[in-house]
Amino acid sequence: MADSSSASEGRSNTEPTISSEVKFEGKILKLRVDKVRMADGLIATREIVEHCESICAVPIDGQGNVLMVKQYRKPAEAELLEIVAGGIEIGEDPQEAAIRELREEIGHTAGKLELLSSFWLAPGWCDEFMYAYLATDLSPAKLSGDDDENISVVTVPLDTIPGLIQTGEIQDVKSIAALLLAMRK
Repeated sequence: MADSSSASEGRSNTEPTISSEVKFEGKILKLRVDKVRMADGLIATREIVEHCESICAVPIDGQGNVLMVKQYRKPAEAELLEIVAGGIEIGEDPQEAAIRELREEIGHTAGKLELLSSFWLAPGWCDEFMYAYLATDLSPAKLSGDDDENISVVTVPLDTIPGLIQTGEIQDVKSIAALLLAMRK
């Protein structure tokens, strides 16, 4: 599996940065505008959102159910059905972040955590890199969640996942990707 640092190793920089200016810096992201020189010599502008690395996890219980979360997402103006996910904190490795997020969002920890894949979420405009895990051998282990999240846990039989994706009941791309990867296991 490539991580974000190894994913860019060995690649030539075909768009060297001429200048970079931070336009906004918030709690979870930064927006910068880079001027780059393209391979043909032309100057182009790239708007880039900087975001910490992140994780997502597909927690499957002993009965073959996925413990998913429902939460309102303001950019989508909708309540979405998703898998567990969150940012990796400074000094935390991806597996530690996955266990922490499982405890915060669904109140369980995983006896077994398996990396399914890792991927860029929106490489056209964002540098967020995500690690996707399969979490099994679940046991209760609650941590307090974030104050600004209103999450409910939804138990979904694994065999119904393709239908929920097909009908649009699951619309979140990280959830779709990780669930389909988990179903291959």
